[in-house]
Amino acid sequence: MGAETAPAAAIDPKDRFRPGMTYPSLLAGNPAGKPNFAATVKRANGSELSLACPVATRVMVALMNTDAVVGGAACHWGGPAGLAEIMSAIHGLMFTKNPWLDAFNFVNDAGHTENGIYALKANYGYAGVTIKDLRGFRSITSKLTGHGEGHIFPEGVMISNGPLGSGLPTAQGLAMADRLADRKRTTICVISDGALYEGEAKEAVSAIPGLAAKDLVAPFVMVISDNNTKLSGRCDVDAFTQANYFASLEIQGWAVVKLANGNNLQDAFSAIERAVALAESNPKKPVVVWAKTVKGFGVASTEKSASGGHGFPLGGADAANGKLRAFVNEILGGKQLAAEFETWLAAQEQAAKDKAAKAAAAPAAAPAPKKDKIQSGFPKAMIAAAEAGLPVVSVSADLQGSTGVAPFRAKFPQFSFEVGIAESNMVSVAAGFSKLGYIPVVDTFAQFGVTKGLLPLCMANLSQAPVIACYSHTGFQDAADGASHEALMYLAMTGSIPHTVTYCPASAEEAEWAMGEAIKRFAAARKAGKMPDSVLFFCGRENFALSLRPEGTRYEWGQAMVVGGTLPKSGTSGVVISANGSLVAHAIKAADKLIAAGTACVVVNNAMANRPDIATHRQLIEQLGGKLLTVEDHQIVGGAGQTLVAGLAAAGCHPTVQILGVHGEFGQSAYTADELYKKHGIGVDGIVAAAQALR
Repeated sequence: MGAETAPAAAIDPKDRFRPGMTYPSLLAGNPAGKPNFAATVKRANGSELSLACPVATRVMVALMNTDAVVGGAACHWGGPAGLAEIMSAIHGLMFTKNPWLDAFNFVNDAGHTENGIYALKANYGYAGVTIKDLRGFRSITSKLTGHGEGHIFPEGVMISNGPLGSGLPTAQGLAMADRLADRKRTTICVISDGALYEGEAKEAVSAIPGLAAKDLVAPFVMVISDNNTKLSGRCDVDAFTQANYFASLEIQGWAVVKLANGNNLQDAFSAIERAVALAESNPKKPVVVWAKTVKGFGVASTEKSASGGHGFPLGGADAANGKLRAFVNEILGGKQLAAEFETWLAAQEQAAKDKAAKAAAAPAAAPAPKKDKIQSGFPKAMIAAAEAGLPVVSVSADLQGSTGVAPFRAKFPQFSFEVGIAESNMVSVAAGFSKLGYIPVVDTFAQFGVTKGLLPLCMANLSQAPVIACYSHTGFQDAADGASHEALMYLAMTGSIPHTVTYCPASAEEAEWAMGEAIKRFAAARKAGKMPDSVLFFCGRENFALSLRPEGTRYEWGQAMVVGGTLPKSGTSGVVISANGSLVAHAIKAADKLIAAGTACVVVNNAMANRPDIATHRQLIEQLGGKLLTVEDHQIVGGAGQTLVAGLAAAGCHPTVQILGVHGEFGQSAYTADELYKKHGIGVDGIVAAAQALR
C-alpha cells in the first residue's frame, strides 16, 4: 500500500532545538571522595587519577555472591570479573566531572555484570551503597537486585537491564534526546559480545552512526566486551563467530578504538578516555571501543571454562571447606586480603562450619520424595520422538542448559541448532523448519520468548508454520534474577494468538507426557494435511515432585485433572481451587491445611491456560456449592483465572470467585520464589486465607 507524505517544513534555526520536561532525577550525584580500595592510572595529560581497584571489585563480588548462594540464589561471576577494569575506568572518568550527570549518561546493557557495579559503588560509597549492603545482594530486602532495576534502585540505575541488547537502543534514545535539547552530554553504553547477536542491538548499531551523521545524536561511545563467550559456551563453537561483524563496525560508520587487553586497567582507561575525547570532538562520528576481555578473569578455572564461569562456581559449603578462601586468594594474586574483607570472609567461614555441625548433629531425616525440575521431562519426550523417526529439531538461543533441552542436543547434535542470543531469530528459523516438514522445538526463558519472540510466533502461525516452545523460568520462579527476568505476563501476551495452546505443566512427568502428546498431535495434523497448533510450554525453575498425578488417573489433552483435596459428602459446600504450573504443588499443600481446618476443597490442575476445561470446572463448582478460587504466578489481568471465569460465564456458570495473582506490579529479586509468593499473597498461606474468606 502506498503512502502519501508531505515535504518537511522549513525550520527556522532558532526552532531547531527543544528541551524535554524537567523533573527531579533520583540518580545520585558524585561520590564524596576517592574509592576506599584504589588503583592509580595516568591520564593523557600526564596527571594521575585514582580509580576503584578491579581486584577489590572481584573480591567483593565473590563474597557477596557467597552470601546470596547461601540464601538460595544463583549468581553471576564471569561477566563482572571480566569487565572489572573497564567499569572502573568508565566510572573513574565520569566522576572527574562534577556533577557527572550533566556530562554523561551511563547505560549498562550487560545486566549480568551489575553485581560488579554494585561492588564498585560500595567502594566509592556511591548512592549510599556500603560494603555491608553487599551482603544482602539478591535478597528480598535489598535494592541490589540480580540485574540493575531502576524501580528498585533509582539512585544507582538509570536504565534497567537484564534482557541482553535492550540497553543499547535505549542509550541511542538518550543521546538523540540530548541532541534535540542541544545538550552536549556524552552517552556511554557497555554491551557484551553475546548481546550483539540480538536484532534490536544490531538495529541500534546501524542507526546510531547513520543518525549521528545527520547531526541527530549527541556524543556517543559504545564499549563492546568481546570475550567470545556466552552462557552455554564459546560463541564460535556453539553458535558462530562475530569477528567479521565487529570488523565491519568501521564501515558501518563507527570510529573504532581497539583495546587489545581490556583486563589491563591502564590500557582500559586510556582507551575509554580516548574514545570519549573523539566522540566529543566530533559528535557526528560515534565511537566504539572494541575491547578484548577474558570472562571470569582472575581465577584460572573460570577463565578456562567454556562459559567463562558465567554462574558463580562455588556453593555455600565451600566457605567451610576452604575453597572460597582459595578462590579469593587467587583473585588477590598473593596480596594480603584487606581487614574489612577478612572479617567478612571469616564470618562466612564460621557460619558455614556452624551450619555443617548443626546438620551433622541433627537426627537423620526421613527420605524426602524425589524431586526434579519440571522442564527435565521435555527432552525425554523429544528424544523418544526422534528415536521413533519423527523429524524433531531443536533450535536454541543459548539457554538450552537452563531450559532443560540440553539432553536432546547431546543425543542428537545433528538435529540441534544454536543461533546465538537471538530469540526473535530462533522462532523465525524454527518456522522455516516447520514449513518444510520438521517439528521444531525452541527454548528460552519465558520472559524473552514472549517478548522478543512474540511477533515471529504470530508470523509463524500466520504462515502455517507452527512451533513448539519450552519457555522456562516463569513468573517468580526466576526470583534471584529480578524483575527483568520474571515473566509475569506470558499468558496474557500469548494466549490470544490464533492456533496457539499455552500449557503450564506442574511436574516433570506431566511435562514429558505433554511434550510427547504435542509432538504426536503435530505430526498427525501434518499427515492429515491440517495445520497443527503451536504449543507453548511454560514452567518454573525450582524442583518439584516428579509427579502430582493421583494413582489410577491419566493425562488427557485438554482435560483438567483433580490433583488434591477431596470431594465432600453431598450437601457439603467447599471451594474449587484452580491452579497451574508451579503453583499446583502449593495449592495441594494449601488444600491439606484447609481440609485439616474443616474447609472442604479440591485442587484442579488447569494446565491448558488459554483453553480451560470448562466442563470439569463447572461440574466441580456445582458439586461444591459455587465457590471458585484461582491462583497463578502471573498478573491477574489476562491470566488463567480471568480466562477461566470468562469461559464459565459464557457457559452459564457464575460462581463466587476470588482470583489470586499479581496486581499490576513488576517483581524484584529474592532468594526464593516462596518469598515473593508470600509477599503477593499467592503462596500456601495466601491460598488458605483466600479460600477461607470465600466460605
